[in-house]
Amino acid sequence: MQDLQGKRIVVGITGGIAAYKTIELIRLLRKSNAEVRVVLTPAAAQFVTPLTLQAISGNAVSQSLLDPQAELAMGHIELAKWADLVVIAPASADFIARLNAGMANDLLSTICLATASPILLAPAMNQQMFAQSVTQQNLRQLVARGIHTVGPNSGAQACGDVGFGRMSEPTEIYTALCAVVAPRRDLAHLNVVITAGPTREAIDPVRYISNHSSGKMGFALADAFAERGAKVTLIAGPVNLPTPRNVTRIDVVSAQQMYQQAMQSAVENHIFIGCAAVADYRLEQIATQKIKKTADNDELTLKLVKNPDIITNVAQLREKRPFVVGFAAETQNVAEYAKDKLQRKNLDMICANDVSDSALGFNSEHNALQLFWQNGAESLPQDTKRNLSAQLVEKIIARYNQSSVDNR
Repeated sequence: MQDLQGKRIVVGITGGIAAYKTIELIRLLRKSNAEVRVVLTPAAAQFVTPLTLQAISGNAVSQSLLDPQAELAMGHIELAKWADLVVIAPASADFIARLNAGMANDLLSTICLATASPILLAPAMNQQMFAQSVTQQNLRQLVARGIHTVGPNSGAQACGDVGFGRMSEPTEIYTALCAVVAPRRDLAHLNVVITAGPTREAIDPVRYISNHSSGKMGFALADAFAERGAKVTLIAGPVNLPTPRNVTRIDVVSAQQMYQQAMQSAVENHIFIGCAAVADYRLEQIATQKIKKTADNDELTLKLVKNPDIITNVAQLREKRPFVVGFAAETQNVAEYAKDKLQRKNLDMICANDVSDSALGFNSEHNALQLFWQNGAESLPQDTKRNLSAQLVEKIIARYNQSSVDNR
């Protein structure tokens, strides 16, 4: 856990069932030696009590903009100046809209308007509210103004809906908070290229072959490297994910397009990470018009040819070869297949996961990895992909540094 000794954090809580999770976030901040002041909106006080938050934070809880005692010293201005960071968890759709409009009609929104310190939002709301174009527009505009966000995650919600809108876990918010208030820039000397997501291999103008990769692991890994100062290039297949902050993104569709971009980028980077689920085959001939179903033909034969193996070709580079990390998504014999791939493709390191478990891997917010390298192995137990990526960066850098020593 990062030491936040001397860091002053204002934790704002808005109205939402996820407010109970913020108690754990405050506990993590206090454990890391941060000083915490809690600000409740009137709606938030219906979900968590000031007495509980006072006991956890070690300080009185602020609730009202018009508190006579606090305002004798202009309390809202004092809190705004005191904070090294303002984190709002949960951040409701209503609060996000008011913040974007520049309103200051309660204590928390006034603090946000009056502070010169960074602000981190952890959105939490019904999945349909989050998907609304106005909510997405509000978030985009806030990010464009320099406000940081983390999440939300996808999953079952208290209302019974399933989708994006669950507040990020306290550990995820804590990690994001540390990256803002006490960023590590120790990897600023490194250039890293990461492939992520699926590829699509066209059959005709309206159909394609693909897979279930969401790109979440690759995007989380790009974010984790960038947060520590690395110059990151992300070669992304067709996914519906926002580009991580300070990451250069190159969008591709097919495996051949990804191959061309990867080979060009590989020689310009210190580390190459093949996290994408690249299609092994493509159509030999793509139909120029939509293939029509006929009444007298119950079968359709498609002839496939191999796509170039991106990770193998990068690993075979003779000049300017980067440190090469592969991924292996398997449904059985995970360790056996991963170690075979490590040797056969001449990789420096491989990260294997079992995608037969629906709670992990493709489309999930969580993952677990088995890492292998020459004469070594380590397991990273199940965690959110964000947290797992931060751990994986540490392991990759350790192996990269060791290989640099070995090759001197």
